[in-house]
Amino acid sequence: MNKPLRRIAIFCGLLVLTLLLRDNWLQYVKSDSLATDDNNRRVTIARYSTPRGDIVVDGDPVTGSAKTSKSGLNDLEFKRTYKDGAMWAPVTGYASQAFGANQLENLEDGILTGNDDRLFFRNTLDMVTGKQKQGGNVVTTLNADAQKAAYNGLKARGAKGAVVALEPSTGKILALASYPSYDPSVFAGNSNDDAEAWKKLQKKYNPDDPMLNRALRETYPPGSTFKVVTAAAALENNLYPDADTATDSPLPWTLPTTTTELKNEGNIPCKNATMREALRVSCNTVFGKIGSDLGKDKMIAEAEKFGFNAEQFTPVRSSASVFPEKMDRPQTALSSIGQFETAATPLQMAMVASAVANDGKLMKPYMVDKLQSSNLDTVAQTEPQELSQPLSSKNAQILQSMMETVVKEGTGTRAQIDGVTVGGKTGTAQHGVDNSENPYAWFISYAKVADGSSPVAVAVVIEDENANRGDISGGGLAAPIAKKVMQAVINAKK
Repeated sequence: MNKPLRRIAIFCGLLVLTLLLRDNWLQYVKSDSLATDDNNRRVTIARYSTPRGDIVVDGDPVTGSAKTSKSGLNDLEFKRTYKDGAMWAPVTGYASQAFGANQLENLEDGILTGNDDRLFFRNTLDMVTGKQKQGGNVVTTLNADAQKAAYNGLKARGAKGAVVALEPSTGKILALASYPSYDPSVFAGNSNDDAEAWKKLQKKYNPDDPMLNRALRETYPPGSTFKVVTAAAALENNLYPDADTATDSPLPWTLPTTTTELKNEGNIPCKNATMREALRVSCNTVFGKIGSDLGKDKMIAEAEKFGFNAEQFTPVRSSASVFPEKMDRPQTALSSIGQFETAATPLQMAMVASAVANDGKLMKPYMVDKLQSSNLDTVAQTEPQELSQPLSSKNAQILQSMMETVVKEGTGTRAQIDGVTVGGKTGTAQHGVDNSENPYAWFISYAKVADGSSPVAVAVVIEDENANRGDISGGGLAAPIAKKVMQAVINAKK
């Protein structure tokens, strides 16, 4: 063979070798990632080629599937449907042929589509018997009556807000409501109508931002509800031994290193008030001074035991609530009454109430009880998990007695339930530059039944832009909603 032909042969051989290497790389090394790549159209076609499994609440599905219209170029066979979609959207999220999925629909997509490796045995049996592959189910911890009470309570107010209810002994999420909300069904397909419905829900075109999950993703200044954390810090650090010892709280009280007086709301009895009385009437001066006396390090440590400064995963991600780490003494005082840069999700404040109700033990919040195969076999079961111990059992019981006084004869009387012991704390948090906008109304609470157990802890926040400023209070706006949610849980257990 002459030299030019030999060079051509070698070059062609190298090309064939390169092709073989590339082919093996794609078929063996990259096969899994390519098979699951969202940009692979066949992945999307496969995802919607069979009905999805369901998201289940109290034994009933809140989701479904329907045949897609074959008009146009749509090659996806099934689309998602939702029952009471707006009420359940903060829990389910959405699954859309055009816009993908989020929240449980995304996190548990493998189970719902039947593609999860844990369903391999079930899928193999179905293949042998000729049965169509089916998705599994996601069984939630939610209580349908509690969710309905939460959502309808927010809707009746007509204001933005959120509600979270937890079972203190386990961390199960019993209600997770956000308002305004959206119906995921309206953009579950891939038509022009679905695209238009999606557009109308985007914050750019809808300032109410209905797709924002306010229960998990929005942080608000918690206002006076944070005084529960400050009281816990005082007890845990032995600043005061109990709820009924007079505090060192002059009136007026000037923020340290400043000439600015910290004001209370109205003429309330805050001078040297006990912590019980200070929580009952919500004294800024008492709890601001407690935070200042303890110092930022002790306050940060206590706040973080309750879950501040860390994201939570339910498994849906919740934004981290914030207790600032860089503060001077006056800022520490303001942070300790839920102002300055302190910010909390409704989930976080439900966790605070839950830990107090559970004798100081904070359980990790979760909303998926178990995952099932299509024949209802359990694939995975969530076990309750302790997250932290923010306060001792003794101090938790002291704090319970303080919160129960708030509901019995303080600012939270509208949360009272006949035959049930309720503990709570109201909050009216400043909003806007120099408190120029309507404040946020908060209420956190728990219910204790006759046997001493606490089946539910609740946090409610209302942001009512249209209410008269003087009518906004946690006790007036948020407590009645918390009451209805607690009643729903208690009645469901009878």
